[in-house]
Amino acid sequence: MLTDILIQHNRWDRLSGYPRPAPAVTVVVTHYEQHHLLGRMASALRRQSLPPRQVVLADDGSARTPAFTVPGIETVVVSQPDQGFRAGTARNLAVERSTGEVLVFLDADTVPEPGYVEEIVRHVGRSPDVLAVGRRRHASFAGLAEDESPGPAAVLPEPAWLADAYAASGNLLHADGRSFRFLIGAVLCCRRSLFHDLGGFDERFVDYGGEDWDFAYRAWNAGAVLVHERDAVAWHEGPDWAGRGEAEAIMEYQSARLAALIPEPATRGAPLPGLIPDVLADVHTDGAFDHTVRTVHALLRQTHRDLAIRLPTRDERLLETYASAVRTAPWTEDQLRRARVRFEVRHPLPETAVERAVALISESDAGLVELVHDGEVQAVAKSTRAVGRARRWSARFEPGEVVEHAFGRHRLPVETDDRNRTLAGFFARWE
Repeated sequence: MLTDILIQHNRWDRLSGYPRPAPAVTVVVTHYEQHHLLGRMASALRRQSLPPRQVVLADDGSARTPAFTVPGIETVVVSQPDQGFRAGTARNLAVERSTGEVLVFLDADTVPEPGYVEEIVRHVGRSPDVLAVGRRRHASFAGLAEDESPGPAAVLPEPAWLADAYAASGNLLHADGRSFRFLIGAVLCCRRSLFHDLGGFDERFVDYGGEDWDFAYRAWNAGAVLVHERDAVAWHEGPDWAGRGEAEAIMEYQSARLAALIPEPATRGAPLPGLIPDVLADVHTDGAFDHTVRTVHALLRQTHRDLAIRLPTRDERLLETYASAVRTAPWTEDQLRRARVRFEVRHPLPETAVERAVALISESDAGLVELVHDGEVQAVAKSTRAVGRARRWSARFEPGEVVEHAFGRHRLPVETDDRNRTLAGFFARWE
């Protein structure tokens, strides 16, 4: 049973009055050489208060294919060659074989308590936009029977940075553009429809880590609603990675990889607009030649530097000037999904205009910002987050309705350059 509720921003608390869902669930268990834990996982899944319809074990290249079954539940085992840590690819392979309308992701060393599935689907079942993360606790499994939960003596410390983040954000109710760092692949849940809308996990992530943060970033950037389901508890064998000696080097590699693909400023650290820009700016070319030049030049002078410009023209005079600074081809799907803001620019903008509009979108979760001078729209900035949510609701609502209802429209006054000045005079003002 699913309900489809369109909510504003990240306000998952507005879903509390709707019936508790009992959807058809596929549990995807990611596994690599953890055969000794599979009996414990099978026992835990068999005891769920909301039993899954199906369990798919996603084996990431173990030397022997795991023998795994959950009595009374359809169980499928999929496997891929060992070509390094490819958890995202393994999960994608498992989803291809899934039948449930809701996907619950677990790792083989992260064992759910009996109420886990019922709790992790609480908000996912009410809104197709929800991406939920459970609570991963840590313990030693030594000496525990397969059907036994860890007692106080076996419990290990939880990562303080994660617990603090959930507390500070009200279990992600007050999530923002950096909150993707608090979603962990070992305890994720979403609808199959959202998973496919996002294109699944990015299979460029090889070796340890990052594919879950990348998935969560793309989810937020596509208008997902982030929820921490604190009552959905799963126990991880052993400490968090921060408690292991190899963690430091791994995290350094992970940070560099994420910076290349995630343009969120604190994640990236410096503008890297070549492959995945933060801002995509499309320039309208229906005006006079000199007007187009002024518009492009004004974009090149913006204080927000993580920006790429598209100039869809065959005018050789324009291409001679801007061939190395703009693109004429359409944006790639990767760029459209990962850039945080898309601009349509008709007139020259002051140097700080893009920076101000991006700040308004990121700080207030706005969907659309019109940059206006003397009542005339100079440019329109759209949040990729709002565009993504509107896309998923397009069968029921017009895109503009979703953008305005769920995120809101704003007007941002801007100054403009003297359009009567010659190009030579326009260029000279930048000295």
